[in-house]
Amino acid sequence: MTRPDKDGVSPDDRTLRVLGTGDLAGIDIGLADVVSVVEQAYRTLADGRSDNPRKLTVKPGDGHSVAYAMLGRDGVRDVVAIKTSYKHGLQADRGEQRYYTTLTIYDDRTGLPVAMMDCGRIGSLRTPAVSALLARELAAPGSRRALVIGTGTQGRLALPFLLTTLPDLERLAVFGTHPDGIRAVRERLRAYFPEREVEVVEDLRAAAADADVVVATAGPRTPATVEADWLKPSALSVLVGHGLAPSTLHRADRIVATSAAQMRVTGTDMADENGRLPDVDAEFPDVLAGRTAGRTGDGQRVFAYNSGLVVTDIALGHRFAQLALAQGLGTEVDLWR
Repeated sequence: MTRPDKDGVSPDDRTLRVLGTGDLAGIDIGLADVVSVVEQAYRTLADGRSDNPRKLTVKPGDGHSVAYAMLGRDGVRDVVAIKTSYKHGLQADRGEQRYYTTLTIYDDRTGLPVAMMDCGRIGSLRTPAVSALLARELAAPGSRRALVIGTGTQGRLALPFLLTTLPDLERLAVFGTHPDGIRAVRERLRAYFPEREVEVVEDLRAAAADADVVVATAGPRTPATVEADWLKPSALSVLVGHGLAPSTLHRADRIVATSAAQMRVTGTDMADENGRLPDVDAEFPDVLAGRTAGRTGDGQRVFAYNSGLVVTDIALGHRFAQLALAQGLGTEVDLWR
């Protein structure tokens, strides 16, 4: 086998490198590096050098499962990739659900495959990195207090990423109902910022009223429902999963979405009584590129919808593939022979 070049692609190798959960788990990558890769992906998209078509979705009538397919191209890395996501048992408890997500990357310069990988860790890093970027660009000047709602996969890294982009945060709070999740939030924060502590809050209304930044990552069965009038006049609320009431969207002074099209598809649970979603004021890639403002005035309540874009998965997945291939990780499969 020919050794891979600096981008992890062998000039004459048509085998597919499969990177499983265990291969990716041990790869060391810093939070700031993740933020940088994700930010570059957004900026490249805003510059028109990447492609991020609308995702495809299939869901049975009884709603017991959902599947997505997302195709994209990264114009800086010159790679094409497709991400698939399948979740089964949506009506069951979290522990009984089955979830599989994969990312397959091809080098668009050589026409050769780079890798196929489990996308679980990619998503667990990419999504809180996006929330942290949203907070950096959209939080009111002088923001010092953050509240995270939910202690699942996304909630556990939300605070470390927020501290990466907003190092001046002073008070860190979390609302959760699962003891194991709360313990995991504390452990993740201690791993990255050993000198920082997180306060576990029980009075959600009081915690929301105190927070400058609220990041809602909870699952669909959460009892948390923060209303618009609980929030500070200048608060930023970021919706990743659940935990914010529709009023936080409909009564916001400014609405920013990572993708307005995706919000219309996946944000229907935030619609009003007539099934309507308000118009998005700005898309986040344009905010990062400086084409439009995140905030346009003092004292604005800003609502940010973080649905994720496949170009961010592609960029971060390609970075992981580079690191994994340099370490000789994964299994080669002669899929096309």
